[in-house]
Amino acid sequence: MIFPIVAYGDPVLRKVGIDIDKDYPNLAQLIADMFETMNNALGVGLAAPQVGKAIRLFIVDTKPFSEKDEDDTEDDEFTPEERKELEDFKQVFINAKIIEEEGEEWAFNEGCLSIPKIREDVYRKPKVRIKFLDENFVEHDKTFEGLIARVIQHEYDHIEGKLFTDKISPLRRRMIQGKLNDITKGKVQIGYKMKFPVK
Repeated sequence: MIFPIVAYGDPVLRKVGIDIDKDYPNLAQLIADMFETMNNALGVGLAAPQVGKAIRLFIVDTKPFSEKDEDDTEDDEFTPEERKELEDFKQVFINAKIIEEEGEEWAFNEGCLSIPKIREDVYRKPKVRIKFLDENFVEHDKTFEGLIARVIQHEYDHIEGKLFTDKISPLRRRMIQGKLNDITKGKVQIGYKMKFPVK
């Protein structure tokens, strides 16, 4: 089932998610539906708050980053190894906790399915160590780098009630405030289902 994605301005996006256990109702179906919803919207990550659930669950699938644009005649930005890693990375994160972020912050133009048509340069550290449970409630303690780390950090922010727009300068936020207000009111054309707080 494809969920409508919750739009900027909905209070659920500002809630800190709660931990869940194996008995969370219909968890396997929820995860499957989240992957379907994310793929339908051409995303690389999706957090439970974005489908209206304030729980500590998010999913990542970086395969779209690995797909080469046929119109792109410039040099490939990824090595074959990096491209393969992005192509193969698909993970469920339950009750995640970032332990450490390392390295010199770097900028990347981020967007968000809950904030369509807006992209901004966001600075994040290039390496992240995170503890989490997978869909089988097996515990992991892993370190990720580069684009995979960035997607994880972005989705992790969602379960902490934070958005990428919180990480841009106050001036940039003021400049895009009108567009953000339009999203909240449903005044945006998008190719996937959304749920707007004010419409």
